Amino acid sequence: MPAWEAFSFAFGPIVGFLGIGAMVLVLIWAFSRGHSVVERPAKSGRPTDYGLLMPIATPSDYIQGEMLRRRLVDSGIQATLATTNDGPRILIWPGDADQAEAILSRGH
Repeated sequence: MPAWEAFSFAFGPIVGFLGIGAMVLVLIWAFSRGHSVVERPAKSGRPTDYGLLMPIATPSDYIQGEMLRRRLVDSGIQATLATTNDGPRILIWPGDADQAEAILSRGH
């Protein structure tokens, strides 16, 4: 049988307190404001605030916008339905503008 010294009696509680301390630090980080990994609600901006993406269509509501976006995606064009200060907008890459306009002008 191994000879246990005085250190062995303190080892268990020290490891336990370190484990609980690590969990407390992770929880403080996870629930602090501004540092959470949980997704935040989308903010609306101007139609020109989306980098290289350009607005191609101005739907009257989000249902019509999703239908237009789906039509472009089904035709092989990457499209995004964005919430802007001016209402919903369909955004695409500039290189797809001519093809997207042709698809949207055809209607149903």
